[in-house]
Amino acid sequence: MIVDDEPLALDVLETFIQRLENLELVCRCNNAVEAYGCLQSEHIDLLFLDIQMPKLTGIDFLKSLANPPKVIFTTAYRDYAVEGFELNALDYLLKPIAFERFLKAVSKASALEQQTAAPAAPALTAASASTQDYKEAFIYLKADKKMVKVMLSDILYIESLKDYIRVKTETKEIISYQKISFLEEKLPTDKFLRIHRSFIIALDKIQAFSATAVDIGKTEIPIGRFYKNEVLQVLNQNNLLES
Repeated sequence: MIVDDEPLALDVLETFIQRLENLELVCRCNNAVEAYGCLQSEHIDLLFLDIQMPKLTGIDFLKSLANPPKVIFTTAYRDYAVEGFELNALDYLLKPIAFERFLKAVSKASALEQQTAAPAAPALTAASASTQDYKEAFIYLKADKKMVKVMLSDILYIESLKDYIRVKTETKEIISYQKISFLEEKLPTDKFLRIHRSFIIALDKIQAFSATAVDIGKTEIPIGRFYKNEVLQVLNQNNLLES
């Protein structure tokens, strides 16, 4: 969510967010009152918050929240930096904000998210550490209050559903509370490929592909534009090796 009383500042942040596949703009608010309403109806992981705003300052707004999301302050004033960090803000961006500085702040948020997600994340077994034992490799995913065993070789694709993932195999579908980015880091890169912000596919399950999509079973999965070059390079390389 981005909160700022200056339309131009909102436009800049929205443009930056659109450049990154791992960010999704949920709410764009002109003041803290609108932001409060959004927090009541939407799940927000990261908040870009201006300080000097009418009705309620960004600092007072943050102090009023019992369980605030991660916050990055965006302001034209240096004077509030100390108070901002005392409120556990991740970063403090001074306007005008350069994209490189914005990206650095977002990287801090991503690193913190991975650290906090790690203890609750499903652990891969030792069998999955080596691709030589790929047919025996498996993971446990928490679903329906149980830890469900999933063989890596059975996976067709993995789909992100915001805070959840859907793991599709030939025989079943598992919905688990997990971030797709964390699972992506644990899967063998020669067997699985991220082709979209919302999809990871099993390379050996591909039946056909084009410049815009991959066919797995009866499902056509889109290739994200930011992933396109790398994906097509991998797919074409695999095609040459197989032929």
